[in-house]
Amino acid sequence: MLEKRTCDLAIVGGGLAGGLIALALRRLRPELEILLIESGDYFGGNHLWSYFSSDVAPEHRWLTAPLVTHGWSGNEVRFPGHSRQLDGIYYSIESERLDEVIREQLPERMRVTGVTVASVTPTAVALKGHGRIRAGGVIDCRGPADTAALDCGWQKFVGQLLELEEPHGLSKPVIMDATVEQKDGYRFVYCLPFTPTKVFVEDTYYSDKPDLDRRTLSQRIGAYADVQGWQVMRTLREESGVLPVVHGGDLDAYWKSGGERTAKAGSRAGLFHPMTSYSLPDAVRTAMAIAEQDDLSGDALHRFTYKLARAHWRDAAFYRMLGKLLFIGAKPGERNKVFERFYTLNADLIARFYAGRTTAADKLRILSGKPPIPISNALRAIWGK
Repeated sequence: MLEKRTCDLAIVGGGLAGGLIALALRRLRPELEILLIESGDYFGGNHLWSYFSSDVAPEHRWLTAPLVTHGWSGNEVRFPGHSRQLDGIYYSIESERLDEVIREQLPERMRVTGVTVASVTPTAVALKGHGRIRAGGVIDCRGPADTAALDCGWQKFVGQLLELEEPHGLSKPVIMDATVEQKDGYRFVYCLPFTPTKVFVEDTYYSDKPDLDRRTLSQRIGAYADVQGWQVMRTLREESGVLPVVHGGDLDAYWKSGGERTAKAGSRAGLFHPMTSYSLPDAVRTAMAIAEQDDLSGDALHRFTYKLARAHWRDAAFYRMLGKLLFIGAKPGERNKVFERFYTLNADLIARFYAGRTTAADKLRILSGKPPIPISNALRAIWGK
């Protein structure tokens, strides 16, 4: 019975961040009694996560390898001024696979689904109708805290997995197709060819506002398919999201809004790429770092994850500055120029950017040359005037 459960570590939230922590601990610390708690019926929810192979350190790839459902060699970007083929391996993980692997690797006693969390403390989790679980430590991975503490633009999207009557003709992912009509900020379409007749199509926006009109975006996906000459038989699945693109704010206030003394990971800790809202590289690094800690008590875990968040915030200052240039310096209709110029740069630089490992030389190269927006606008954005 849950009312009488105790464990060494309770992980609240069975999405990507919480799931990876549980899998890393199960592999590296099998002596620990962990408990992964998810409010939905399935771990991972309804999501698709994609990443470049270079986003994950070679010594950590064992953690993501069992989760991969699709992989491609190379990818493509398309802009009005140029198109480009890029090398490198690109992977996708479907949430159904994350759920499957968690159920394979974690014994039933370590998995809880379909419960509502009433409150979380550093050493306990209260569940509505199921009493209180006591733990040596607790880590909260339930998704974003109060984004009012952050200065944000928004990346919002609707994605659909389409089954077509005839092959789509794509051999590799189209990471950005920005040849589409620009609306609501910077718009691009993202395509993943799962099989010759199944393609995941996502309509994505870098927008000033978080409002999402799913019906309109779904219609635009249908219009995009028509332009490609694709005859859609059926839509197999749909997902949507609104993610913060952080260009400033108060990390401490954000941290406290998610529970002042409780350890956190994932977006609740601010551990995601502030410019791309990309979460998988940080989720892997966080999971491995936690699994390597000797002391997983509530207070020690809180100190450790807060330290990770502070270091990440410090190291991501350059990306937040770029966010200011994008959302404050560039007019909505000009944002596509920023991304188009970025994709003329060195391929290794682009890979390091997505992985959150931009070097000093990379930063200088990104900011050098003719800017895609007026210099006066850029300076006002950076200095807040």
